[in-house]
Amino acid sequence: MERRIEHYGSSQKILLVGEGDFSFSVCLARAFRRATNMVATSLDSRESLREKHWSCASHLNQLKQRGCLVLHDVDVHDMDQHYILRRMKFDVIIFNFPHAGHYPGLRESHHQLIEMHKQLLSGFFASARVMLRFGGEVHVTARDDYPYNTWDVEELAAEEGLILTERVWFDKSDYPGYHNKRGGGINSNKKFPLRDSYTFKFMINY
Repeated sequence: MERRIEHYGSSQKILLVGEGDFSFSVCLARAFRRATNMVATSLDSRESLREKHWSCASHLNQLKQRGCLVLHDVDVHDMDQHYILRRMKFDVIIFNFPHAGHYPGLRESHHQLIEMHKQLLSGFFASARVMLRFGGEVHVTARDDYPYNTWDVEELAAEEGLILTERVWFDKSDYPGYHNKRGGGINSNKKFPLRDSYTFKFMINY
């Protein structure tokens, strides 16, 4: 029986990238009651992940118990070349609140950090595009207020052959147990405000 939570269903092959403490992945797995259709990844190694997000241990255990494939050291820029992922195709690829990192002296509005965010998204879109099944979607959830709306998410996706099909309000309460994390090296396990957040859905522009 198909089980669903918001935009996602248990019959879909789902890739999650850039996971913080893996709480979003666990939320989906609980809704589906299994996670054999999911691959959840993080840029961090397993060791550094535990240092950044000490809340991740139980989440990783739950994902393992439900059959989710968890991969570490996955860079979104070249994930399509990953020795396991390169053999897979997905119905949905999810990147929640992408961020290039926090650096002393660089505020979110600093042009250098904005450019880093753009490079991150461009690399992700290029890599994700070739990993989609026919009719598949790329979902990016991000804040759409200043300075985040200067990232030009739609334009960057279009440059990689992806077109926006829908932009929907993101309500954290729709995903029980999800805890958005800052990541990076500064207060990495703390949350950040989710004002004006939307999920941008893209498909390949055939």
